[in-house]
Amino acid sequence: MTTLNQIPSVKAAMLIRSSIDKVFEAFINPDVTTKFWFTQSSGRLEQGSHVRWDWEMYGVSDEIHVKEMHENKRILLEWSDQTETEWLFTSSADNTTYVTITSSGYTGSGDEIVQRAIDDMGGYTIVLCGLKAYLEHNIVLNLVADKAPDANV
Repeated sequence: MTTLNQIPSVKAAMLIRSSIDKVFEAFINPDVTTKFWFTQSSGRLEQGSHVRWDWEMYGVSDEIHVKEMHENKRILLEWSDQTETEWLFTSSADNTTYVTITSSGYTGSGDEIVQRAIDDMGGYTIVLCGLKAYLEHNIVLNLVADKAPDANV
């Protein structure tokens, strides 16, 4: 069993060669987000909203709560297990956007926390790669479904 001195938070980040308004919209508008992350959503992200996200290929879903949202700057979500995920959006003069995703608040045994943190960091990296391909090249890579094809239902 792993003993932790500090509960980790994990971070994934990527430069997206698209305007900050398009990148921000990609995360709050399920018509766009379903092109690179989950397959279905009960609605757009809005401050204070509760939304269900489905990953139909895996037969799983989760309820998220939008705790804070500042247009083109920040999104803070709480998942049903009380972990939190924060998106920060930073624009550059060359019309690019740097997206940083941080996940925190893990609970469980040390081993469970470490495994979840590793899985989340890899997962958010895949999400950012899918976003980059979609917004920069209009390509749907199906990265989330293809990460674990044997787990598809």
